[in-house]
Order: sequence, then C-alpha cells, then structure tokens
Amino acid sequence: MRIFTTLLFSLCLPLLSIGQQTIDGSITFAGIQRDYILYVPEIYTPGEAVPLILNFHGYTSNAFEQLNYGDFRPIADTAGFIVVHPMGTVDLLGNTHWNVGWGTSSVDDLGFTAALIDSLSAEFSINQDRIYSTGMSNGGFMSYHLACELSERIAAIASVTGTMNVNQPATCSPGHPMPVMEIHGTADATVPYTGNFLFGTTPAAVAYWVTYNNCESTPSITAIPDTDGGDGCTAEHQVYTGGNNGSTVEHFKIINGEHTWPGSAFGGVGTNQDIDACNEIWRFFSKYDIHGLINTTSVADVNLTKTVSVFPNPANDAMTIVWPGVETADYTVSSLTGQLVQKGSLSTGKNEIDLASVVPGMYMMTIGQQVIKFVKAE
Repeated sequence: MRIFTTLLFSLCLPLLSIGQQTIDGSITFAGIQRDYILYVPEIYTPGEAVPLILNFHGYTSNAFEQLNYGDFRPIADTAGFIVVHPMGTVDLLGNTHWNVGWGTSSVDDLGFTAALIDSLSAEFSINQDRIYSTGMSNGGFMSYHLACELSERIAAIASVTGTMNVNQPATCSPGHPMPVMEIHGTADATVPYTGNFLFGTTPAAVAYWVTYNNCESTPSITAIPDTDGGDGCTAEHQVYTGGNNGSTVEHFKIINGEHTWPGSAFGGVGTNQDIDACNEIWRFFSKYDIHGLINTTSVADVNLTKTVSVFPNPANDAMTIVWPGVETADYTVSSLTGQLVQKGSLSTGKNEIDLASVVPGMYMMTIGQQVIKFVKAE
C-alpha cells in the first residue's frame, strides 16, 4: 500500500546521500529491467560473508517506501548484514505488485528473486546459508511464496500483515524446516486476520508451518507490556518450539492492530508501538541458517533479547525508557543525518530523559545493539 510518500521523501532524503551505503541498482531478467535499492553498512568488509535480507514492499508501494517504512538500516549498521529492497512490476491495474498466485499476473518473481540473489552474490560476499525474506502485505505473501517454492535459497522468513493464499498449503513444497514469523493485526481490513475467499486466515498460516516443522502444537504465550497506550492496540507473542532442526514458529498477534508495520513512526493509530517489527524480525532471523538453529550466540543476539520499552512515542518534553539490563547502559539520540543530539546513561528499570531542548522531528535512539525510532512532537 502507498505509505505517506511525500513525508517519507522529505524526512529520509538526507539518508540517501550518506557515503556509498545506499545503492540504486538493476538487473535484466526475462527481458525486463528490474530495479532494487541495496543497503550495505559501513562495517561490511569484502571477503567476509554476511547475511542478506530481502525486504519486499506491499501492493501499490515501492522499494523506496519499504526502505524507510520497514527500516532495517540502523540494525544492519551494528549487526553487519546487507538489505535489498526489490521493486515489483506494474500489473494490469497500474499497481506495483508481486506475483504470488492471485490476480492475473504472469511475471516470474520467483525467477527474478533467484537471479537477484545470484547478481548480489557475484558482487558482494553473501553467506549463502543466511539469506532471509521479509515484507509488508503483498511482500509478506511473497515471503511465504519463497518459503514454499525457493526454499533452497531461503533460511527463514517473516511476514508483516501478509499471509498464505487459501489453497497454498496444498501445493507448498519447502525443502527443509522453515522458521517462520508472522506479525498481524486483528483489525487489519486489507488482509483480514480471519481471511477471505482469496487469503487464508492468519492462524491457518501459522498452523501450517507449526505442523510442517513438527513443532509443539501448544505455544507459549506472552502478553507484551502495553507501553504505549495511545497506539490503540496491544500485542501478544506466541512461540511454537521443538521443531525439526531447532525450527520455531513465532506469531505476534496485534490485538486491534491495523494494516501497519509495528514500530514504524509513519503508521498512525493502529500501528503497535509496544514492539519494533524490525528488531523482532532480526532477533528471529539471527538464530538460524538454512540448516536450522545456529548453535553459537553472538553478542548482538544476547542484546536483542533484552527488549527496551520506550514511551510515549511521539514524545513531547520527556520520554520514559525501561531498561531491562542488570547493568547500566549508555544511550545516544541522533538525527536522521547522524548528528549526535543527546547522550546519557540508563539504570535498571524506569528512566526519564529530558527532550525539552530537542527540536521537533524524527530521531534514532541507540541503546547497545538496539535502535529505536521516535518522533519529538511539536
């Protein structure tokens, strides 16, 4: 879906000029020029294989909007992975899309994705065992499509507001246990949580992968603290463990959540702010390669399990940060252009920071390996 293009462009244009990190690229596949936006963090070193995340936009949206709406760049800067934002083609209605089996599209997006991976792998040092797919809405459907039909290239997937087609489970043929995360709002009017004649229900998609991966049928369920009472929704985290090769299935059920990306500053009411979808997705992806659960745990993995609560967002003159760590932690607040605005230290529990002198706008707060985007209100 179209996501506040003008606002995003004005806020995020400075990011596109930082160094050589953001690259507009294209390949020719099946006689069509296919575009993409690639983000390579500064810490990338040629010759050292790194993970790759495919981040697919939603129907009518585009690569630039997804780059900013589901923004993994701050996490990539510390975790060291590369993110590519492919661009869909225009359908008969004039809308950008991914061919996931509904509609009249004949575009070979599976072949394009494989060719894109090959092209990027020829140019950058990509760990072929650690290629992941995520996306918003139609991009979430695309991630399920890859899990079913291109599993030999994909280690794990995460869908935000997407699901599986009604008949897709009958034809899905993954070649290995597939760790899956689904993030979906119960008030989603575009891709209904309860499904329709085209889209399967969200619980049915979760159940398919629980069964396929041979996970325990009963999940552990955790209510996420409602740290932002103004977002109009709450979150529940369901985790199905015990799958083959250590695979799990995770579901963030956003109760009263709408067709939005949790943690995004651009979504408005119905966009859950109790979790950050990008942080949760990378926490999930970082545990797996294509063979299953990775036995080693990195410092980044450990830090990402300590979820920081930051509220309210947007904030006025003060913001509360709940730091779950047992030791103090430093934080910084930076503008979108990377200029340091404020810094300080956090103690265990609740901390209140003064934002009275901060100019209204969008900022990034960094605490250890975690990056939280927030808005200072007028």
